[in-house]
Amino acid sequence: MITMDDLFLEVKEEVISWRRHLHRYPELSFQEVKTAQFVYETLQSFGDLEISRPTKTSVMARLIGQHPGKVIALRADMDALPIEEENDFAFVSQNSGVMHACGHDGHTAMLLGAAKILTKLKDQISGEVRFLFQHAEELPPGGAQEMVNAGVLDGVDLILGAHLVSTLPLGKIGLSYGPMMAGADTFKITVLGKGGHASQPDQTIDPIAIGAQVVTNLQHIVSRYQDPQETSVISVTQFHAGSAINVIPSTVTIGGSVRSFNPEMREKIPNFIERIVEGITEAHGAAYQFNYQFGYAPVINDEEVTRVIDETVCEVFGEESREQVKPMMASEDFSAYQNVVPGSYVSIGAGNEEKGIIYPHHHPKFTIDEQALDDGTKLLVHGTLKLLNQTY
Repeated sequence: MITMDDLFLEVKEEVISWRRHLHRYPELSFQEVKTAQFVYETLQSFGDLEISRPTKTSVMARLIGQHPGKVIALRADMDALPIEEENDFAFVSQNSGVMHACGHDGHTAMLLGAAKILTKLKDQISGEVRFLFQHAEELPPGGAQEMVNAGVLDGVDLILGAHLVSTLPLGKIGLSYGPMMAGADTFKITVLGKGGHASQPDQTIDPIAIGAQVVTNLQHIVSRYQDPQETSVISVTQFHAGSAINVIPSTVTIGGSVRSFNPEMREKIPNFIERIVEGITEAHGAAYQFNYQFGYAPVINDEEVTRVIDETVCEVFGEESREQVKPMMASEDFSAYQNVVPGSYVSIGAGNEEKGIIYPHHHPKFTIDEQALDDGTKLLVHGTLKLLNQTY
């Protein structure tokens, strides 16, 4: 009789092989043509799956059980980053300037492994498991919303996702109840002054001096306009002005990033920014242009779904593997799914100092301990089975 351990052992090397293939041939956001085809053909080889292409470079597979029940979606992202890889292992990127520097190759491989195992357990499944292989997580507006718009969550009750994390040690599974990752928005401010010679500042409306006041006063939003127990970040990351050392320019452009968890505060921040810009520019006789772009919403894990996954981690890996992870200011478009159905996003420890696997995500030397692929596959399979059988 084949046991669950046997099933995981059977796919373990395949998952590693899939990950290495994907790592060798990375593709950028919205360009995952060969990646999606590889996923499609691999899923076809499992049998018993209804496979479709919700968008040009994404794949969805449906495993429909023998009896009615809940519908659970599992998601993996597939895109790479515009980074020149500096690793030297055998399966290093063959596409110049493109690299899987965030673990998406591993996410895709783990979900393929979970799909293969769950397909073999079809007779034991009541309900449906929907496997979502998503394009373009790294590049806003992101692929998740496109897939939602394409109907991949129609009839879905809840969703589960997992992210390999090189800063979390191998063997640890990170869980977050409630807020996990921040919403990420951007702004651009143009201060419209009056240029002139540096020796005659009285004949100008100096946008640099005005812009400097804007930057300073933006810091008051987090420190004075927000509940101290809430968390937001407003970072000015661009300040462009002038081309000659003896000329006061006519304009200054200021750009930056906003990170927040609280949806209400997130909606207020653009108004706070513009109020400050308007007041300062008006006080000095300047004008302004203001553009604010809402990006990915915060990833907020459902308490009940996370509780079930918490129990799964303790049962499968042991309580010592369970790690309560603090919310982080990075962002993820998994939130687009959570805006529609309850879901939980889980961190899989993939770092290993002894092996030199210490580099952060988006670093040219980023990699993972491939043992983490087995952990992620097990979590997806056992978590899915437990969620299918859970009574809410």
